[in-house]
Amino acid sequence: MTGNMDEQKPVLVDTHAHLDIKQFGGDREEVIARAREEGVQIIVNASFDLPSSARSAQLAEQYPFIYALAGVHPHDAEDVPDDYLTRLGELAGRPGVVAIGEIGLDYYRDLSPRPVQQKIFREQLALCRDLDLPVVIHNRDAQGDLMDILKKDGLGSRGGVIHCYSGSWEMARLCLAMGFYISIAGPVTFPNASKLKDIAAKLPLDRLLTETDCPFLTPQAKRGKRNEPAYVRYVVEEIAALRGMAPAELAASVIKNARAIFGLPNAI
Repeated sequence: MTGNMDEQKPVLVDTHAHLDIKQFGGDREEVIARAREEGVQIIVNASFDLPSSARSAQLAEQYPFIYALAGVHPHDAEDVPDDYLTRLGELAGRPGVVAIGEIGLDYYRDLSPRPVQQKIFREQLALCRDLDLPVVIHNRDAQGDLMDILKKDGLGSRGGVIHCYSGSWEMARLCLAMGFYISIAGPVTFPNASKLKDIAAKLPLDRLLTETDCPFLTPQAKRGKRNEPAYVRYVVEEIAALRGMAPAELAASVIKNARAIFGLPNAI
C-alpha cells in the first residue's frame, strides 16, 4: 500500500497565489495550465487592495478551480477610500470569493503607519465576523501587536489562516488554539530554514496548508525564477519528507483542510 501511495501523483492545492498581478500579465493562461498539468486542483488567489480584489474575483469567475480573497494588505492600509468596507463587502459576495484577505500587519517594510495598519486590520476583522467569513492573515515582524489584536477583537466562527508562516512554535500553538490553520510556503525548502522545518514537521496534520505566495518566495529547487502555482509541489515534497510521509498522503490532507477552511465543494 505504501509503495502505491509513493507512486501516486499528489493532488495539490495552492492556498495563496497572486496570479492577478503584472508579473503574470504576459503568460497567465500558460501558468494556470502548467499548474493543472502538475496536479494543482485548487488555487486561492489573494488580494492586497480593492482593484486587486476585483481582479481576483474575476479570475474566480473565469476558472472554476480558482477561488478569491478580498481584502486590503497592510502595505496599502493608508490609501483606502472612505467606503472601502462597503466595497469589500460587495466583492465578498461575488461568486468564488471565499474569505477576507490578505490582511494584517507588516512592521518590516512599514509602508503604512502602524496605527493605520492596526485600524484597517481591526475593521476588516470585524467585517469577517459580520459576513461570517474566514480571514487570511499576513504577519511580518509584528507578532506582538498581531496577537494582541486577535486576542482582544476575537476571530469569527469560520476561523482563518496564518499565511506564509514565519513565527515561532509558541505563536503557532496560540494560533492553533484560536482556530487558525497554518500555511507553509517556499521558505520551508531553504537549507537554512531549520525553525520553519521543525514547525512544519510538528503542526497537526488537520491544520496544515500549503501555498506558493507566487510570484514571490520561489522554492529552493527553482531559486532565481518567478514562482508559480505549479511549484507548490516542492513545498509538499519537503514537508512530506520532514514528516516521513508520502507526498500524495500529505497532499490529500492539505486539500481536505483547504476545503474545510474555505468552504469549498468536494467536486473539482
